[in-house]
Amino acid sequence: MKIAQVAPLYEAVPPRLYGGTERIVSFLSDALVDLGHEVTLFSSADAVTKAKLVPVRDQAIRLDPDPLRSDLAAHLVQISEVRRRLAQFDVIHFHIDLLHFPLFEDVAGRTVTTLHGRQDLKDLSEAYSCWPAYPLVSISDNQRKPLMLGNWIETVYHGAPADLFTPPVRPRGDYLAFIGRMSPEKRPDRAIAIARQAGMKLRIAAKVDQADMAYFRQTVEPLLGAPDVEFIGEIGDAEKSEFIGHAKALLFPIDWPEPFGLVMIEAMACGTPVIAWNCGSAPEVVDHGVTGFLVSSESEAVAAVKAAGRLDRTSVRSVFEARFSASTMARNYVDIYQRLTAGGRKADVLRVV
Repeated sequence: MKIAQVAPLYEAVPPRLYGGTERIVSFLSDALVDLGHEVTLFSSADAVTKAKLVPVRDQAIRLDPDPLRSDLAAHLVQISEVRRRLAQFDVIHFHIDLLHFPLFEDVAGRTVTTLHGRQDLKDLSEAYSCWPAYPLVSISDNQRKPLMLGNWIETVYHGAPADLFTPPVRPRGDYLAFIGRMSPEKRPDRAIAIARQAGMKLRIAAKVDQADMAYFRQTVEPLLGAPDVEFIGEIGDAEKSEFIGHAKALLFPIDWPEPFGLVMIEAMACGTPVIAWNCGSAPEVVDHGVTGFLVSSESEAVAAVKAAGRLDRTSVRSVFEARFSASTMARNYVDIYQRLTAGGRKADVLRVV
């Protein structure tokens, strides 16, 4: 099949450091090429991909040193270029929320739109009501709940390349790990409290967005001076096997309806158990008592830390390979693409989950 992948322009594909959506677009594009499909990636010019690259911006927006830029203008140029090349593809797969909706209404049945963010924002339901023909893919069943009127056709869980992360032969297990953003919804402050109550060191690899700077300064930074908390900043994929793999467990103490939580499957790929708050997508990703534990309080999390050492790390890795590999994700999307294109049918004949 001839497939277009349309990535957000905020991060490189894959991101150099923190970043979720663009990382998934990278994993998916490469896996589709490995399956024998002809893939064209529309992204910034700093992408590293097996697909044919159509660069629509000189570099990803977040690390662009020029402060005078327009995110909207960059994405409109991208969408225009996709539209211009429309005849080249069987399917166009968008990962840019709903920015493309006004321009592709006449071919909505040839598009797939994966929604990567939260769907409980005030204006979304009205917008999706205006464009009901677009086939939507969720990244967890829980993600759909605020937007049940959407034309959901499938849930496809994220996946990562099986060879990207390698579990250590002898994991030290002498600390806990936290990866994410320094934000109120990710709750690094809660992770610090759990680690201290469990009597373990916490290592934090996280980025600090400007929007989260006040929370970081007021809530998290005062907790970082102690020797039992180590803040190392952002890390890329090359550092994750070491950072996550030697941890006793990954703490995922979220305080929001997490749409998926890529770091959970990254930990599983390293053989590291996940201790996650029982909300959002976590119950769909974590097999309680097998790949980690679902908790609802700090005391439960502390107990889970003590129990994490009893979990079989080989089994944790095996679950990742079976459920969350990039090849599994790609095959699930190919099923969707084939349903869209079979017999020239429109999206309204697809099975609605």
